[in-house]
Amino acid sequence: MNGATSIVFAPLVPPELLIGVVAMAAALAAFAAWRRARGTVTRAAAIAVLAGLLANPAIKEELREPLKDVAVIVVDESRSQDIAPRPTQTAEALKSLTERLAREEDLDVRVLRAGKPAPPAAGATDVAAPRDRGTRLFEVLGRALGDIPPQRFAGAILLTDGQVHDAPKEAREMGLSGPLHGILTGTRALRDRRLVVEQAATFGIVGESATLTLRIQESGGGTGRARLSIARDGGDRREMDLTTGFSHTVDVTVAHGGPNVFEIEVEGAPGELTMANNRAAVVINGVRDRLRVLLVSGLPHAGERVWRNLLKADPAVDLVHFTILRPPEKQDGTPVNELSLIAFPTRELFEEKLDDFDLIIFDRYHRRGVLPVNYLNNIVKYVRDGGAILEAGGPALATPLGLFRTPLGEILPLAPTGRMIEQTFRADITDAGRRHPVTAHLPGAPETQGAEPAWGRWLRLVEAETRRGVVVMKGANDRPVLALDRVGKGRIAQLLTDQIWLWARGFDGGGPQAELLRRTAHWLMKEPDLEENDLRAEIQGQRLTVTRQSLEKDERPVTVRSPSGDESELPLVDRGDGRATGVITITDPGLYRITDAEKNKTVFAAAGTLNPIEFADVTTTEKVLAPLAKATGGGTFWLVDGMPDVRRPQPGRAMSGRGWLGLRANGDYIVRGVNQIPLLPALLALLLALGAMIWAWRREGG
Repeated sequence: MNGATSIVFAPLVPPELLIGVVAMAAALAAFAAWRRARGTVTRAAAIAVLAGLLANPAIKEELREPLKDVAVIVVDESRSQDIAPRPTQTAEALKSLTERLAREEDLDVRVLRAGKPAPPAAGATDVAAPRDRGTRLFEVLGRALGDIPPQRFAGAILLTDGQVHDAPKEAREMGLSGPLHGILTGTRALRDRRLVVEQAATFGIVGESATLTLRIQESGGGTGRARLSIARDGGDRREMDLTTGFSHTVDVTVAHGGPNVFEIEVEGAPGELTMANNRAAVVINGVRDRLRVLLVSGLPHAGERVWRNLLKADPAVDLVHFTILRPPEKQDGTPVNELSLIAFPTRELFEEKLDDFDLIIFDRYHRRGVLPVNYLNNIVKYVRDGGAILEAGGPALATPLGLFRTPLGEILPLAPTGRMIEQTFRADITDAGRRHPVTAHLPGAPETQGAEPAWGRWLRLVEAETRRGVVVMKGANDRPVLALDRVGKGRIAQLLTDQIWLWARGFDGGGPQAELLRRTAHWLMKEPDLEENDLRAEIQGQRLTVTRQSLEKDERPVTVRSPSGDESELPLVDRGDGRATGVITITDPGLYRITDAEKNKTVFAAAGTLNPIEFADVTTTEKVLAPLAKATGGGTFWLVDGMPDVRRPQPGRAMSGRGWLGLRANGDYIVRGVNQIPLLPALLALLLALGAMIWAWRREGG
């Protein structure tokens, strides 16, 4: 506790009145002195004593408690600070600063850390996804300044590489009442090459090209040549040589529906500072222009409308539907110009435009001389090259007129025995079907194995033996009802009953016919969500969920690589429905790469911005902080030049110089108590004034 003494006045009358009276008395005294009147001095002394009495002077002693000044050190812990030797420099500089400032008894030092996203709270489920906001030191500093009185603020020190992304444009926006200093990590004049994605499409048509605009930037400018590589979904890399410093357009192919992830990487330069900004990722969502479906009905029947309604309900589907009403050999003498039917354009459909269709459905088709053998061979080739067929068979499939007795038989997964099962039965999902996305969790399916499904019965089934593929539904006598198979690059499905339309009509309670047929058709057209052996990843908030879809139980861990390059193993737990899942908490924005090495599968998941601005430029710079520091009286210092000394200048003095930085010594305090002693006691003042007046009277009378 310190004391401070001063003289204060507490006038007994209003100051204006006191000043007026004193001025009038002084004027009268001056007039008397000019007239050389006797007793002028003693009369003036009496007036002065009375004025002093009215002014009430006193000795004031304050009991003051000094308050510590507050200095703020903001430590940049962003990912660009992980580049060597910056972590070591930062740690040593922080240690030196705190040890030096600890010797200042009148200084409170607050160390704040910025740049690393905070992990989610324990038990939190609804958390925001990590956002790419760059290095935000002034945001942290601003929150700290809200708790510091301006008269106690000594100054702020930013320990950083200078790449700060929330720096204000002008110093007055910071609201600082003291100096701002920057201590820079890293070294001068290092070479760094970085990849910049200037423009990229968000969506692309499947099977067509999309354009990327790229630039390879060299620190310090200059041009040269660099090798760039592009890989889609972790596959083979395509390489090319590009000139640095210029924009280039590169075409990439959108191969499939859903996210197409393109990893782009440029080779490092000699003496490269970091490879973190030599990589970029672009996600282009593949969309199909239109899905073209050819539906061939062998004859009119009650279930034909089910197929048509299902396919027509999807606006993205272009449906071409033919129903064969009369075979070509039928001749009844009716003139052609009187027929309301159109000829089945077999040559146009199955020779010229066959590859234009995404899916061909044969609905209760049987041989009637419409499709020659060479066209059926074209269909087999179409499937092997990547096409898709769904056969919904009826009674004809069990006869020699069925498609199994044609060249298509070599690719069909089920082989009819030649017998029909004419009895009521409820189709059930097989063990494999419980794990296959086409039938897993189908509405109405029993939750426990062995329980009866909640959908209606069917009345007949083509008996068949399984040759290949996966049987996902079974029926009477455990015979296959629905089988799925891959043939070459294409796919094929067989449905051995023509009774599914009963579900649509609500017979015996109905069933999920639309959902089953939709899933089957989408699996045939290779929709990613219905792949039965696949690896998937999804990010919600700060949680990365990895799912392995498999027809067999598989709990092997997968490898997760973060945007910063760190790798970790994530164990998966089987859920019994074909999915094994694992969840990991993430904090960094960017592209996460998930790899199943044994199955040679790689998927990606994007959190926030794919190409963080944190790595847009990682060279150390003073261009951002120097103008702000200068405006507040502070300075910027490079650690490679040595640790600056710390001084405590008084307010109004210089706050930085060559090799030193200043933290203002404010000397603020609070008053704990006040003692006040009158300089002129009232009784003494009255006696003095009375004595002076008597003396003046006697002088005038003498």
